[in-house]
Amino acid sequence: MRNHDRVRIAPGHVPFCDSCKGDSSCSGRLRAVVRCQGCKINLCLDCQKRTHSGVNKRKHPLTPYPPAKAAQENSVTSGESEMEILKAKLEKVCSFLLVDEKEEMQVKDEEDFVNRLGCRPDELLKVVSIFGNTGEGKSHTLNHTFFLGREVFKTSPTQESCTVGVWAAMDPLHWVVVIDTEGLLGAGTNQGQRTRLLLKVLAISDVVIYRTHADRLHDDLFKFLGDASDAYLKHFTRELKATTTRCGLDVPLSTLGPAVIIFHETVHTKLLGSDKPSETAERLLQERFRKLGLFPEAFSSIQYRGTRTYNPPTDFSGLLRSLEQQLDNNTTRSPRSASVIYKALQALSERFSGEISDEHMTSNSFFPDEYFTCSSICLSCGSGCKRSMNHLKEGLDHEAKHRCRYSAQYDNRIYTCKACYEGGKEVIVVPKTTASSDSPWFGLAIYAWSGYVIECPNCAVIYRSRQYWYGNQDPVETVVRTEIQHIWPGSDGFLKDNNNAAQRLLDGVKYISQSVSELSVKPAKAVTSWLTDQIAPAYWKPNSLILKCYKCAEEFQPNDTKHHCRACGEGFCDACSSKTRPVPERGWGLAPVRVCDACFHNRGIPTELLDAALEEEGGTLIARKVGEAVQNTLGAVVGAIDIPLGLVKDAARPAYWVPDQDIHSCCECQREFTARLSIHHCRACGQGVCDDCSQERRPVPSRGWDHPVRICNGCSQKPGEL
Repeated sequence: MRNHDRVRIAPGHVPFCDSCKGDSSCSGRLRAVVRCQGCKINLCLDCQKRTHSGVNKRKHPLTPYPPAKAAQENSVTSGESEMEILKAKLEKVCSFLLVDEKEEMQVKDEEDFVNRLGCRPDELLKVVSIFGNTGEGKSHTLNHTFFLGREVFKTSPTQESCTVGVWAAMDPLHWVVVIDTEGLLGAGTNQGQRTRLLLKVLAISDVVIYRTHADRLHDDLFKFLGDASDAYLKHFTRELKATTTRCGLDVPLSTLGPAVIIFHETVHTKLLGSDKPSETAERLLQERFRKLGLFPEAFSSIQYRGTRTYNPPTDFSGLLRSLEQQLDNNTTRSPRSASVIYKALQALSERFSGEISDEHMTSNSFFPDEYFTCSSICLSCGSGCKRSMNHLKEGLDHEAKHRCRYSAQYDNRIYTCKACYEGGKEVIVVPKTTASSDSPWFGLAIYAWSGYVIECPNCAVIYRSRQYWYGNQDPVETVVRTEIQHIWPGSDGFLKDNNNAAQRLLDGVKYISQSVSELSVKPAKAVTSWLTDQIAPAYWKPNSLILKCYKCAEEFQPNDTKHHCRACGEGFCDACSSKTRPVPERGWGLAPVRVCDACFHNRGIPTELLDAALEEEGGTLIARKVGEAVQNTLGAVVGAIDIPLGLVKDAARPAYWVPDQDIHSCCECQREFTARLSIHHCRACGQGVCDDCSQERRPVPSRGWDHPVRICNGCSQKPGEL
C-alpha cells in the first residue's frame, strides 16, 4: 500500500477495452461497453461482436456498463471534486529561500526544512529543479506545471532577475520538492559562487528541467550540461557517497546523476526531429553533444520535450507527462526523506564554499576546477593544490598538480638519510648546530671547531661540515638524498635555518645575566635607596617611606623608579613628575630640574622658608648634584651598551623568527608588548609571545634545538616531536 497508491473508482466509471488498442482514427483505446464475467475482461462494442457474439451465455455472462453519457457526467462530477480538493491543497503552498546568492543555507536544520515544506518527516520525496538563462520563464514554468498557475515562485516583468539564490516549495500532489534557481548569464556580483551553487542543486536533484525559449538550441545549453556532468563525476560523487553512508541509505545518492528534460519552446521554428521522422529527438541531441566534444555521462537520461506556441498561453501538459514518467521510475533514483535531502545539500555547502578568485582561472568552462578545488598556491612554483575545498578539516595535506622547483628564498629542499633509504625507510634529516648527545656549551665549542652536523635518528651523526682539515665533501654526494617540496601559505615546514649557534650563545649569556640580576635585584635596590637617602636634601622624603605616588596614589612595584620633586620633596611616579623648571629657591640654580605637576604651576614660596632652606641645604645639595651627575653618566653608558646588544640580537636571529620590529602583540593572548611586557620567541614556530604564554620547555629537533627550549602554548599542544 505504501508503494502502490490506490484510488477508489467513482460510481459509473467505465474502463478501457482489454482486447483492442483502438482503431487508426482514435488516438487511444476505446471505452468498454460490457464485461465478460467468465473471461474477466472488458470489451468494447466491436470486440464484443467479434469475439463474444452468439456464445454460450452461461459460460460467458456479459454485464453491461452504464451509458457513456452517465459515465461522462459521473466523471465530470468526480473531476470537479478532485480539482477543488487539489486547489485547496495548493492554496497552502508557498516557496521559501533555501540558499542565498552567497551560498549560505537559510534553513536552520532538518526539522526546519520539514516544517517549511509542510510534509511528514518520514515521507519519501523526490527533487525536481529547473535551470536556464535569465528571463527564460523558469519560475513561470514551475508555477504552471506543478501549481495550476498559482504564483508560488515569484515572477516579474522587469529587467531585474526575480529569483536570486535558490528557492524551494512542496508539490503535495506528486510529493516532489520543487527547486527554482537563479538564471544564467545574469548581471550581478559573485558570479563564480552563484554558478557553483547551481551544480550543488543539480547534484541533489532527481529530475532537472533545462528551460529554453529560443527558436533553436544554442551551444551554451550543451556546454552547460556537458560541463555539469564532468564536474558532478569529478567533485561531487565522493561527497554524495559519504552522505549516503552517514544517512544509512540502501541506494547511493550518486549511483547515477539526475534525469534531464530539455523543455524547448519555439514560435517560428519546428521542433527538434519533426522534419526527420526516422530519427528521434534524443538521438539528435546525442549527435549534437558528440560534435561539440561533450559527453554527459553523469545523467541517467536526457529527454527532449518541445512545444510550439502559436498563440499564448504555453502548453505545459507534455512537460508534466514527461515529469510524471521520470518520477515514477525508481530504478536509478529512489525517493528519500526530506532530512536526507537537507543533509546532502548541507554537506555539499560545507565542502564547497568560500570566495572564488578569477586570478588563477585556467579554463572558460561553466564549472572550472577552481570552483571546487583548494585555492592554495605553492609559493615556490605557483602550482595549485588539486584536493577539494576545505580538505584540511579532514586532516588531508595539500597535494600539488605538478612537481615543485627549488627556491633559495624558501630553501624548500629537504634531506633524507641515504643509508636508511637504501634500507627501505625514508628518514628526514636536518643540518643543525650540535648533536643531540652534546651539552649546549660543549656543543657550541664543537661547532666552532668542526662546523654543523647532520644527525639521523637511526644512524647517529652522519656528517660534519669541517670534519677534516681539507677535502670535506658535500653531504648530497655522500650521505643524504635531496627532494624538493612545495611551500604552501601558512605552513612553516621550511625556512629552517638550523645554524643557530649565535642565538644559542646569546640565550646562554642572557640566561646567566638574568640569573645574576634576579639574585641581586633586591640587594641592589636596597643599596641604591640607602645611598640616595644619604645624599638627598633634608626636605626630601626618604625612599623607605615612599610606598605610593604622592599625586595619583599608585603603589610602587619593586622595579619601579621613584622620583622626587625638587620643589616640595615628595615622591612621585614618572607620569606625575614629567615637567621641569628652575627651582632657585631650593638652591638648584637657574637650570631646569624635575618638579611635580602641582609645583610646576604653584611657584609661590614664603621668603622666610627660602632663607632657612638655603642655610640648611647648602651642603647636602652639592652631594645630591654630584650623585645625579654620576647616575646620568651610568645611564648613558648602559644605553650605549643596549644599542649594540640589540643589533647583535637581530643579527643572530634565526631565519624563521619573526623580527622584533614586526611583532606588536602576543600571538597567543593578543596583549600588546610594552616596556614591561617583553617579547619572547617560540623556538618551534618563531612567533612572538609573552612570558605567560611560553612557559613550556621542549626540545625542537626540526629547528636544531635538541635540548629543552622555550615554546608557545600552541606548539606545546601539538602531538609528537616538534
